[in-house]
Amino acid sequence: MTIFSRLGDIVNANLNALLDRAEDPGKLIRLVIQEMEDTLVEVRSGAVRMIAERKELERRIARLAADRDDWQKKAEFALTRDREDLARGALLAKAQIVRGIEDAQKQLDQLVAGLEQQNQDIGTLQAKLLDAKSREKILLTRKTTAQAQLKLRGKIHDDRVTDAFAKFEKVEQALDEMEGRVEAYDLGRARTLNDEFADLEADQAVNDELAALKAKVKPADGGTGA
Repeated sequence: MTIFSRLGDIVNANLNALLDRAEDPGKLIRLVIQEMEDTLVEVRSGAVRMIAERKELERRIARLAADRDDWQKKAEFALTRDREDLARGALLAKAQIVRGIEDAQKQLDQLVAGLEQQNQDIGTLQAKLLDAKSREKILLTRKTTAQAQLKLRGKIHDDRVTDAFAKFEKVEQALDEMEGRVEAYDLGRARTLNDEFADLEADQAVNDELAALKAKVKPADGGTGA
């Protein structure tokens, strides 16, 4: 089982539980991030153990290789002394060590391949974790914006605001009515004698001022013409 299949099982199980309870997306993505972080810690711990095991296998293979070379030298030495029996025994011991080296090398190859795959998985998981955290920030921003807009819309459509504007309209209507009454008083009203004299006096004042202005301007015009 790869780390992603394990992570998928955990997340899917919790995802189904969250969907059943109709939880909000923020909690859901926070759960996914938490599972990713926990999985990453666990996988790194496993990688540490695998690296330690790899080093132990490498040391074991090195020791076996030294023993193999030693038995090879012993077999050669026995032959120089015409001890073929000892040379055979040394070669048998060497053969057993070679089989041990081959078994250890197979384990080492599998371990190295596993570490390489795990290294790739960790890199992928880290990238997905960064992406999930980025998505979390976007979700939080959208949630905050939506909440602010919802609050504002609630205030705009608040009954108290509607009632206040309705009262404003009633006041405006009352003022319109009062102004209409004022204008109505002047409708069809006949001009009085006093009104006529007032207009006459106003006209006389204007005529006097006009005559004075003409007297002031005409001499200047005459002087200019000479």
